[in-house]
Amino acid sequence: MWPFSKKGISGFSGSSTAEQVTHGIDAIGLTAIVTGASSGIGVETMRVLALRGVHVIVAVRNKVAANDIKEAILKEIPSAKIDVMELDLSSLESVKKFASEFNSSGLPLNILINNAGIMLCPFMLSKDNIELHFATNHLGHFLLTNLLLDTMKKTAHQSKKEGRIVNVSAKAYIFAYPEGIRFDKINDQSSYSKWGAYGQSKLANILHANELARRLKDDGVDIIVNSLHPGIILTNLSRHMSVIDGDKLSFIYYIYRCFICTPALYNTSTPVSVK
Repeated sequence: MWPFSKKGISGFSGSSTAEQVTHGIDAIGLTAIVTGASSGIGVETMRVLALRGVHVIVAVRNKVAANDIKEAILKEIPSAKIDVMELDLSSLESVKKFASEFNSSGLPLNILINNAGIMLCPFMLSKDNIELHFATNHLGHFLLTNLLLDTMKKTAHQSKKEGRIVNVSAKAYIFAYPEGIRFDKINDQSSYSKWGAYGQSKLANILHANELARRLKDDGVDIIVNSLHPGIILTNLSRHMSVIDGDKLSFIYYIYRCFICTPALYNTSTPVSVK
């Protein structure tokens, strides 16, 4: 059987759409933040959440693009509640500013989807002088989650509704450097590998989700944390790939590896259900 069509215990398969998975769910009254929802799977995540009644806060660098998408969704779903806020995950100052503004808004927060990311960039440093993959894909989301956590805890307690935090990772964690996360060599340009740096950041996403899930469960907080591999789809995430330097061949190998057994790092310590 083709892997995409094989159904899991949820009754859905890799070919199931977000609309199919959420069919029949009334999420009116919930508030979600989705990072990077100006392109790719972030847009579909925003659209379907809005379709089900969620008030979606779109956290993006490019507010112009996000507002254009918002207007397109409002034409399709006139009842959609979508707000756009500026967030540059590669800047810790920007993350702090976003979190402060959101926490001061008085809005609840039921769902946080850490979706934004970059992939296979040439060696670059963030505004805080940290390797760009690690800064954007992991540190920015780590700080954002930490700064929003009290609001999420308060929302879960007051609403009596289970909160959700989702880290969009990838099976590309298998391409992390052999030693895992190279904390002492994050900015080492001489041994830099695009696949290694990307895989390292995705591994960090998974470990972050696992540890946060454990801590919240131990503290009796009604918030579930999961990381996920979103599948493989052509988006502008792959814009830095090149045939000349062999990235296309590496990507083919990556697709192959996605369909064989890999270590069970993804968080399954808490049941995944939809309320």
